[in-house]
Amino acid sequence: MKAIKLTLLSLVGLVTVSFAQQKAVQKVIIKTPTVQCEMCKEKIEKYLTREPGVSAVKVDFKKKTTAVTFLTDRNNIEQLKTAIANAGYDADDVTADEAAYNKLPKCCKKPAGTINTNNKEPQ
Repeated sequence: MKAIKLTLLSLVGLVTVSFAQQKAVQKVIIKTPTVQCEMCKEKIEKYLTREPGVSAVKVDFKKKTTAVTFLTDRNNIEQLKTAIANAGYDADDVTADEAAYNKLPKCCKKPAGTINTNNKEPQ
């Protein structure tokens, strides 16, 4: 009888510990209006999968959105937006890093007339 009680107690303890270790997962949709093609999609997905806590990334270049699933204790939405900007793309309200943008292939750059660097008006 003692062995059964001890086994049940151990089982309850293990289940409790396993539930306590589950991490909070969040899925966000980030607008990426400067994504133009399949190369952009691949670059952002590759770049974001290297970020801490990111478990899934799906870029839809037709809808110009990026869906990211991540662990909230290892990352947050602002860091993810900054990572996208560091790859050379706009992310919601975060503007692309100019140096990274200049390194993008021609097909991944904004169409002529929409580039607004250094706060100058498009010509």
